Amino acid sequence: MATYESVIKITGAVGDLVFYNLNGKNVVRKKSGFNKTAFKKSPSYEKVRQNSSEFGHCSKMGKIIRKSLESYIKEAGDPLLYQKFAKLMTSIKDLDKISERGKRTVGNGLKTEEGKKLLREFQMGAIQNVSDCVRIQDQMLYKNEKCFSDQTLFIIIKLDSEKYITESAEEIITWNKEQESLFKKYFSKDDLLLHFMVLKNKKNEITHMGFV
Repeated sequence: MATYESVIKITGAVGDLVFYNLNGKNVVRKKSGFNKTAFKKSPSYEKVRQNSSEFGHCSKMGKIIRKSLESYIKEAGDPLLYQKFAKLMTSIKDLDKISERGKRTVGNGLKTEEGKKLLREFQMGAIQNVSDCVRIQDQMLYKNEKCFSDQTLFIIIKLDSEKYITESAEEIITWNKEQESLFKKYFSKDDLLLHFMVLKNKKNEITHMGFV
C-alpha cells in the first residue's frame, strides 16, 4: 500500500491498481490475487480448502465446548484462553488418522489416548489442573491426597460434532472415606462425552479445574 498526490482524485481500479481514500489520504495498492471461483474449484487451492475446512471445524468445536463451561472457565482469568483452546482443538484434530485430510475431526481425535491426554493436560490459566489429583475409570471417580476440596462439581458434556451442539449434566460429588465416588450415568456410552471437574474451597473459590 502506498500514498500518492495528484490534482485529479482517482477512485476504483485502473489495470492491476486500486485507488481509494483512507483516513483523508489518497492510497493505491495492487489488486489482490485471490479469486473466489479458483479457491472453490482450482486444484492448486486444494490444500488451502482442506486447511480452511478443518480450521472452521476446530473453531466451532472449541466454541461449543467453551460455552458449555463458560461460568467456570471465566474464573481462570486467562485473556489468551480462547487462542490456547483453539490450538488444543487443532492438535487433537491432527490425531484423527481415520479421516482423509480436510475431513479430520476433533471427535475422532478425542477417541485416541493421545487426544484424551492432551485434553486432560490443558491448563485453565493459573488454576491447578484437576487431573493431577483426580482420575476417572468407568463410572467411578478417584481422588488422591494431592488435593482437598470442600465442594466438588462434576460436569458431563455430550458433544454433537455434526450439529455443533452440546448437552450437559452437572452433579455435586460426595467422596467416601477412600476418596472414591460413583457418579450417575446421564448419557449413552456410545456418545462423545467430555468430563470436567471443579474443586472449590470453603470460600467458594476454585482451587482445581480441568478435564478428567
